[in-house]
Amino acid sequence: MTKLIDQHTKGIMEECKKRAVDAGLDVNDETLEYIITNRDLVELSPKIMIPTLYDYWVHDIEVLQGRGKYELYPSNPYETVINTRPAISFYNDNNPDWLNVMIFYHVLGHIDFFRKNHYFRNTWDYDFCGEALSDKRLIANLRREHGRWVDYVIEFTRGMDNLVDYWGELSRTDSRETPKKLGKIDYFFDIFLQTIADFKNDNLRRQTYLKWIEEYNRTDGENAFLHAVNQVWPELPAKYTSYCKETTQPQKIDPIQYVIKNSQFLNQDKNSWMKAVMEVVRKTSVFFQPQIRTKIMNEGWASYWHEKLFLTDDRIRGHEVDFARINAGVTSMPRVGLNPYALGLRLFQWIEELGDTNKYSLKYRSLSDATEREKFNEQTGHGQEFIFKIRESLCDFSFLSTFVDQGFVTKNDLFVADRYLDEGRRVWVWYVKSRKAEDYRQMLFNSLYHPPHITVNEASEVGLCLKHHFEGKPLVKEFIHNTMLGIEFLWGGPVFLETNEAANIEELKDGTKRVTWQRVLYTMMSKKLKREVMS
Repeated sequence: MTKLIDQHTKGIMEECKKRAVDAGLDVNDETLEYIITNRDLVELSPKIMIPTLYDYWVHDIEVLQGRGKYELYPSNPYETVINTRPAISFYNDNNPDWLNVMIFYHVLGHIDFFRKNHYFRNTWDYDFCGEALSDKRLIANLRREHGRWVDYVIEFTRGMDNLVDYWGELSRTDSRETPKKLGKIDYFFDIFLQTIADFKNDNLRRQTYLKWIEEYNRTDGENAFLHAVNQVWPELPAKYTSYCKETTQPQKIDPIQYVIKNSQFLNQDKNSWMKAVMEVVRKTSVFFQPQIRTKIMNEGWASYWHEKLFLTDDRIRGHEVDFARINAGVTSMPRVGLNPYALGLRLFQWIEELGDTNKYSLKYRSLSDATEREKFNEQTGHGQEFIFKIRESLCDFSFLSTFVDQGFVTKNDLFVADRYLDEGRRVWVWYVKSRKAEDYRQMLFNSLYHPPHITVNEASEVGLCLKHHFEGKPLVKEFIHNTMLGIEFLWGGPVFLETNEAANIEELKDGTKRVTWQRVLYTMMSKKLKREVMS
């Protein structure tokens, strides 16, 4: 049973907040901290630690699985924090005070990241826990009325909830990316006069511009001025109409939105309640998209600050060895595999070093001599400022592609490992495959969340047509049947999916593989899946 932390522990948290704010972190004044047991964590984990998330039978299965794993392999998670307003965090009930100091700093790092990273900007203006509670009640009421059909709709929608248009949602929350139409007067001066082909040189264009500015100031009323302009350039009204059409772009919608809007099955009065359930599933998916796409940055930022702030905190006295042991377990770099805490921490430390020495400058990058590059150090002291800017602007992909260079890989002794089977000893033998930055970076890219890009072609009388925009990764075949089965139910008719699959895989002498791809059409009709190769 969860409960709020006591006043003594809350006092520790408030002191951590003051020091975090002094260090430059943005943590809101109001936060909620709860004490929780390991078994409670098992109960909440399937709901992604959102206590008010809607109920779903798969959550119950995952709870049973979690209990079984906990009996065999007892674990002791330290904390978890969720991006709500106010921020809510959970702490293990057997954490000592000194450990809570370290954990509080880690959580405050997360809160700052949630509040400042621009990939979270579509979550800044509302409290997801409150919305989730409202959604939970809605689904509970629908379940009383429609029974197990609610769970079918949830399951079918969750089958495609990784296809949500996250980037579209993100751009729509940023007014700077919203195209705005100019009025006729502004269009005439700002665009038409600047691009008109009749002007042979800039001097003539400048004179004409000033002439029409004077005319505008002399003329009584905009209509009279536009009439005078049209007498000279009768093509202006048509040009302005064309400009408006180009500026007003149709809003893109993802497959879930398209089905909600256009499905004749869902638009029937008896089935319209399903739309509300689908919207809940989609909204939940969109909310968690930024966390999935910034896992390495988020954990690295929190680890950076729990280490930096805790080492300067006088409450560490007497627990230096305990801290070193726990911190090493959290932030140690594995020789094989990926630890997002460790990688993100070292990247932020590397970026801070680049900023302090000005090694991210064009001046440094233009040096070709290895000795000069090694001695280069302008001691700007801008490292902290640099990492704060990076924390605001990037996601995991841009973070890794920008800063995982050969210098970082060499400094941290990183490599790509592979294995082969020693048939004589019947064991796997691991070896260092590459120490190149591009190979290590590609290994990291392969581990990132990258859902398929699937859009809807205009549906016809034949059925709903989905197009997979192939990016070098085929769809997971075992998911195709169930996902298309669910879409067929929600659409109320046949569903077609175009995708790419490997036609031939050729082993090359250097150990790499050359793949020949072919376009494939999947058809789901009357609950039966058919596959055919497209010419």
